[in-house]
Amino acid sequence: MDYSPVLISIKTASISIVITFLLGIFLAGILFSYADSKISLIIDSILTLPIVLPPTVAGFLLLIIFGVNRPLGRFFLEFFGVRVVFNWSATVLAAVVISFPLMYRSAIGAFKQVDPNLIYAARTLGMSEGKIFWKVLIPNAKPGIISGTILAFARGLGEFGATMMIAGNIAGKTRTLPVAVYSATAGGDMETANKYVLILLGISFVVVLVMNYLSFKQEKR
Repeated sequence: MDYSPVLISIKTASISIVITFLLGIFLAGILFSYADSKISLIIDSILTLPIVLPPTVAGFLLLIIFGVNRPLGRFFLEFFGVRVVFNWSATVLAAVVISFPLMYRSAIGAFKQVDPNLIYAARTLGMSEGKIFWKVLIPNAKPGIISGTILAFARGLGEFGATMMIAGNIAGKTRTLPVAVYSATAGGDMETANKYVLILLGISFVVVLVMNYLSFKQEKR
């Protein structure tokens, strides 16, 4: 059995969760600060859109944006020598776009659960908005942020539709575990497909177990 899909998937999910975490926390913090603004509703809808879009549609839009004949895709190719589509970087891009809403919604939901009196008290004490974000919001929203991170990691690991559209199915390069399951099944190699599925099930079970354990610890506190 070819283990490259396992390594590619873990590598993709690990890199994408770092990007997703930072983007999710940053944008959730900004949108939380401007929650009463009407434009924030529009931006929030745009950021959440990948959750309701079929992954293949999201992948198609990414292909339109980052294709080598498109301005953005051409920019990366000419200035950085990076071809985004049908490359390993495309698997990361697909995972980030599809998993981002889970991280973002979990973070902003956790921020909204923080007692506003803590924020008012911090402002009264003269703390800057930046310090309030890192010293008050983040620590008190930690359980929701951790849950969002775990879910986003799992979602990135299991991404299939957008990955197929923008990264393809290149063995040893862009073939992630979900794509490998599809490829093996389509080729009639059910034994290999079963092995890949078992690996995915095992990883997914561990992810859910960790999330439940952290939630259990938080409830006990």
